[in-house]
Amino acid sequence: MKKLFCLLFLLVSMGLSPHFVAAQNRQLRYADRQLELENYQHAAETYEKAYQSKARYTTAKKAAETYQLIQNYQKSFQWWEAVVSSEEAERSDYYNYLTAAIKVGKGDQINDILNATSFEEYDFPEIDFAMVRQMSSKKPKVKLVSVEGVNSDGSDFGLKTDSEGIKYFSSDRGQVVPTEKKSIRLDAKSKLYSSEKSSFNDREFFSLYKSDQDGNISKVVSDLPDALHVSDPSLMESHSIIFYTVFRDINKIKGNREYDINPEIYYSKVSNDGSLTESKGLPFNDFVNYGVQNPFVDEGSKRIYFASDMPGGIGGFDLYYITYDEDLNFGEPINLGNAINTSQNESHPTVFENLLYFSSRGHAGIGGMDIFSATISGNEFQNLQNLGVPYNSPRDDFGYFVSTEGKRYLSSDRIGGLGLDDIYLVEDLFKMLIARVIDCDGNIISEAFESSLSIVDDMGLIPTMRNEKGELTAELEPEKNFQLNISKKGYFSISDSTLSTVGLEEDVLEREYRLSRIPYNLPVVVDIVYYDLDKSKIRNDALPVLDKMAELMQKYDFLDLAVASHTDSRASDAYNKALSQRRADAVREYLSKFGIPENRIRIDWFGKEKLANDCGDGVPCPETKHQLNRRSELVLEAFTDKDREYDFPKELIGKDVCDESALFEALQREFNSVPTVYFDFDKSTIRSVHQKDLERVGIMLNKMKNLQLYLAGHTDQRGNEDYNMKLAERRAKAVMEYLVNRGVDAARMQYEWFGKSQPINDCGSCTEAMHQENRRTELHLKGGK
Repeated sequence: MKKLFCLLFLLVSMGLSPHFVAAQNRQLRYADRQLELENYQHAAETYEKAYQSKARYTTAKKAAETYQLIQNYQKSFQWWEAVVSSEEAERSDYYNYLTAAIKVGKGDQINDILNATSFEEYDFPEIDFAMVRQMSSKKPKVKLVSVEGVNSDGSDFGLKTDSEGIKYFSSDRGQVVPTEKKSIRLDAKSKLYSSEKSSFNDREFFSLYKSDQDGNISKVVSDLPDALHVSDPSLMESHSIIFYTVFRDINKIKGNREYDINPEIYYSKVSNDGSLTESKGLPFNDFVNYGVQNPFVDEGSKRIYFASDMPGGIGGFDLYYITYDEDLNFGEPINLGNAINTSQNESHPTVFENLLYFSSRGHAGIGGMDIFSATISGNEFQNLQNLGVPYNSPRDDFGYFVSTEGKRYLSSDRIGGLGLDDIYLVEDLFKMLIARVIDCDGNIISEAFESSLSIVDDMGLIPTMRNEKGELTAELEPEKNFQLNISKKGYFSISDSTLSTVGLEEDVLEREYRLSRIPYNLPVVVDIVYYDLDKSKIRNDALPVLDKMAELMQKYDFLDLAVASHTDSRASDAYNKALSQRRADAVREYLSKFGIPENRIRIDWFGKEKLANDCGDGVPCPETKHQLNRRSELVLEAFTDKDREYDFPKELIGKDVCDESALFEALQREFNSVPTVYFDFDKSTIRSVHQKDLERVGIMLNKMKNLQLYLAGHTDQRGNEDYNMKLAERRAKAVMEYLVNRGVDAARMQYEWFGKSQPINDCGSCTEAMHQENRRTELHLKGGK
């Protein structure tokens, strides 16, 4: 009696009564019975109520385990958190708490979780924390979008499409009816079950559904009278057949409840109304001893991939394939090997091009089932890759499928979905840049070149790579502007700031760039400055010439100056060498006033070695001819530094980058460096004022041996047509003869004459100045082939 009194006192002091304790014990026994029957949802809710009555470690653990079984990861995490708060918590509890944290998206908080508990006394080699943190924090390249009109508040998964765009998928949409009867599950074996619905989560059995092009959803009805769950559709369109997983009613098959139930793979004809007919099972189905499920038909290789726990596997459900022929004769199952299969479950295989996709609980991942890819090479499977975030989440991710038009789908029970499992469309967050860098023959450049890609106004570089075709590729963020630079030694650099994904609807941004060789030391402007006898001082008449050179060099950084100074033939060689050097130095010194650095001016001096005419030693010549020898030839050359990267000049944008002649001609026009020679009335004699102009042309032609000169002679409109044609011819020939005397090969010059037919000024009543503009020979420099 004393003992009973003490017990009652203790219960009362704890706020309990014998009746209360008995009630709680009844709750726990009832919950245990529901757990045994695999009525997990009901069991979990009952454990939760029992814990509220009395907070026990064992009750919290059963609640956590049961919610984990029905994939309610948020609830499971909350209950594992309660479990590890108990002094009775064991290593396995901490492990389950960590994995639950990962499943609810706290993978990036693992360090905080570890630091906030007594985890330090445990080691968890089963969890790759570094990989979890990396994948949880990695910036995703795609986003998942719920497939419109397909998902329900139930479980929807395993979407496949046919060539007409019709979608097939699995779903348990419909009513929820609690029951105490045990049911079959899609990923486990059961001996007892309900033929009414799935008591795993009290929802209807899975069925196949299809969504047509207009989004109308209808149920695909099987002709199997004993079918319970039907899921995992996969089409063999060449035979108008659909393969699928089915759980059949053991009572109807065997007439008792003593057999394990296992999934099987069946295939059926699809009738016009969408129902399944002529259903047949695969020859190796054996629902009593093992399961086969998750079929996928790869018509390209004539293989059917599937998952099975048949004897001889590596562990759990392994992935296999069988071959088939046109008459649907099936080969023997072939295990995909330990590169794919683990001691745990692999499932939901699909194939696109040369890649196998599947889900696994055994390979290292983020949590739950993760989706992986592997390269198919004959019978070998290599290069296993976890698809990473956001394809994978801390929850279960499976059913990855790529349609023939390249749309990607997956199924997941991740947080934020509409129902238990949802089907998602994978959309690229990034646009793909594909840049073809070609040579002047139109071939993609295979050898190495440098490239840099960045977001405008952002210093960070975006990685680029070369694909198997040699094209330059990169991933571009949406709604951004980009700068791409391409360079290769000996070629013009390319800089493109027009790349943009702002408003870009296409997934791929394509560009083509032509790399052209730099025409080093290309002369584009030639001029001459003259000196007084025995002087090196820059004369006033030379100042405009040098000022123009300085202006051009300041404006165009790809231009450098070559100075070649000379003397007339009078005085000794040594004296003239020194005099010509002083003349070259004088030019460089003058240009330094404009901030032109010395390294952009190359000087040479020749004394009297290279006379412009035949006024050599002892040859009587007028002073005007000697004057032509006292000179510094100034040649502005483009692209002189072979170690420098040159951008293609903006002044030449639109020109053929591969045509050196076109570049030269464009630069000539840009700098207006080719003169026009004018004549006196009724004359064809070269004026002295134009001798300097023709000296410049001669220098250009002698520097560029591939240049051709075209001459066109004209007259004013006075006189008769026949006379003017002959006069125009003499004027063109006079220019050519002058240049021949300067060492230019006559074969490099062509001339024509037009008389008065092409006047600058069509004169009814012209001034003398207007007539003068018509009396001319035009010069055109063109690049040779």
